[in-house]
Amino acid sequence: MRIGTPLSPQATKVMLLGAGELGKEVVIALQRLGVEVIAVDRYADAPGHQVAHRSHVVDMTDAAAVRAIVERERPHYVVPEIEAIATDELARIEAEGLATVIPTARATQLTMNREGIRRLVAEELKLPTSRYAFAEGARELKNATDVLGFPCVVKPVMSSSGKGQSVLQDASAIDPAWEYAMSAGRVKRARVIVEELIHFDYEITLLTVRSLDAGGKPTTAYCEPVGHVQVKGDYVESWQPQPMTAKARKRAQDIAKKVTDALGGRGIFGVELFVKGDHVWFSEVSPRPHDTGMVTMITQVQSEFELHARAILGLPVSTELRSSGASAVIYGGVDAAGIAFEGVDEALRLPRTDLRLFGKPESFTRRRMGVALAWGEDIEECRARAKECAGLVKPVVA
Repeated sequence: MRIGTPLSPQATKVMLLGAGELGKEVVIALQRLGVEVIAVDRYADAPGHQVAHRSHVVDMTDAAAVRAIVERERPHYVVPEIEAIATDELARIEAEGLATVIPTARATQLTMNREGIRRLVAEELKLPTSRYAFAEGARELKNATDVLGFPCVVKPVMSSSGKGQSVLQDASAIDPAWEYAMSAGRVKRARVIVEELIHFDYEITLLTVRSLDAGGKPTTAYCEPVGHVQVKGDYVESWQPQPMTAKARKRAQDIAKKVTDALGGRGIFGVELFVKGDHVWFSEVSPRPHDTGMVTMITQVQSEFELHARAILGLPVSTELRSSGASAVIYGGVDAAGIAFEGVDEALRLPRTDLRLFGKPESFTRRRMGVALAWGEDIEECRARAKECAGLVKPVVA
């Protein structure tokens, strides 16, 4: 592997499609390895824009706009960081040899659509998932609940971070759930997935890395499992490692390997799984760093972002755990542009803590604006300190 000098004709160039807080950390990891990075997002001054060599504002669901920026910049690698992208155009870009899509164009297509990935995992790979059905309209949604029963979960087939997701306890929630799903989908597609609610003990993200070994052949490594809490489908805290039985751990790794092998390519995958005792069910997969995996910035020798950067470039990776730890989200709390943060000094006086403030130009009440991190030997104590640290940071209107 040869890495050129940034901003020279020999530069190794990576373009990120999506430059939020996860993309920002990938930009930093790539730049530490001497890579020239171009960050693209739908709005100006996104977190990744602030640290990349160059930035662009592009509607990434516009196929012509995506092709134009790739042809203009001529990156070696195109790295999707979000789901709302013209994935069919990425497939054409990959097929024409304009750039290597990470992990693959097919992986971005399948994982953008909950129907595509669920059919691959459950029907082709025959891996355990919750029972499910698809519905177009409130009438079909009711029919699905008649089969699956209550409670059940309804999600748009195309959405992110829990947007549009509802848990239905009875038939009175069907119409509101349909309307909410339609209001939050990434694209105007009137279709949802309805899932049986599994009464799991806990859920994990198994960060799974596909990289190259010394002989240039694909190899798979796993980070220690990340436990997490979600509210309305959106992550609010995570910790690592999540204790598991040996059987559950082995089954989780087997599922993750089969799914990521089917998707192919290189990079990190966030494989979400439900666990009850020794039983494991597949939930979802993201072919990129995962929000719950931000805890690895405090727990691992190489964070999920460094692992992704190294895997993209074909470099060796290490999933070694340095310490137990936890993360807790810092929300905006207000709807305003250019907010400030108070209490940062007080938060950082807590022992064994750290912060990441993302630098998003606009705050919303429930927008993730930062994350608090804590490390130590005891998971529950780390969780408590991370939440205390996050609570001391106060977003205010500047």
